[in-house]
Amino acid sequence: MSRSLRVMVLMHEDLMPPESLTGYSELEILDWKTEFDVVAGLETLGHDVMQVGVASDLSVLDNALDDFRPHITFNLLEEFHGVAVYDYYVVSFMELKRRRYTGCNPRGLMLAHDKALSKQILTYHRVAVPKCAEFTIGKKVKRPSRLQFPLIVKSLVEDGSVGIAQASVVYNDEKLVERVHFIHEQIGTDAIAEQYIDGRELYVGVIGNQRLQTLPIWELLMPKLPNDAPRIATSKIKWDPKYQKQIGVKTAEAQDLRGPAGEHIRNLCKRAYSILGLTGYARMDLRLTDDGRAYLIEANPNPQLSYGEDFAESAHHVGLEYEALLERIINLGMRYRPLWKQ
Repeated sequence: MSRSLRVMVLMHEDLMPPESLTGYSELEILDWKTEFDVVAGLETLGHDVMQVGVASDLSVLDNALDDFRPHITFNLLEEFHGVAVYDYYVVSFMELKRRRYTGCNPRGLMLAHDKALSKQILTYHRVAVPKCAEFTIGKKVKRPSRLQFPLIVKSLVEDGSVGIAQASVVYNDEKLVERVHFIHEQIGTDAIAEQYIDGRELYVGVIGNQRLQTLPIWELLMPKLPNDAPRIATSKIKWDPKYQKQIGVKTAEAQDLRGPAGEHIRNLCKRAYSILGLTGYARMDLRLTDDGRAYLIEANPNPQLSYGEDFAESAHHVGLEYEALLERIINLGMRYRPLWKQ
């Protein structure tokens, strides 16, 4: 084991976990499971761990950095002031303070979080992504003629399947307008409509700064989902344990993608990771059509890291146990060279 470090774990103040899981239901644990698992894993590794919860006051983080003086901050914060895309401002603050942190750098977070901008950049570099259009709050919803149905409508910036349901896949202009307004009014963000790619849902973990490692290609399986339902990772599929059991949700390695087809997908993911300037670790979401065409749907820096979930499970599949994965992420954060270190 490497030397013991002072590690500050940065998270939302509402997600600070208890010391034990005893007495909590599966649904209650779900909210802060990642935070609990990471803290427990770091303590198992022998690090001196301090939890810091932040919501909308940077002075809490500033004071903790000065008082605890961590060797590195393990970044689990996904929003600030309730705004998902503000997480990169917090990381920017860490850079301005000249403090080390885990996960993605500010520029990579900014590019990846904007689904429309990231697709424009990837399209320029000839990475296969779905065609898309952005719909800003307060403006009339008008579909560009180049964008053909079916389409899937999402929040432009939210992650974790927020606002995604079976109704997100639309087949005419009336339903498109209806769903865009739903995103505007219920989620409170701009919307993006992109070409719906009918096919298999794949996830590929990527770890590294310059030298990149891909984890096994993971697949979302829903054997009991009705045949006429779009095979997408809705919010219920991602976060509702009861519904997951009802339709048999599970993820596992895609057994038929270990050869050249899988190598193409892994290379595509590493290329997109580099183009968007990501560092640390990320999960790349793809769709694979029946005729073997792979489309990159989203790049997700700092993905969910709880024990037993897709990213950690795919790492486990190649012998990288959970604590070793956390240690790898810390080492990448320690080795990352921002401008202030050059």
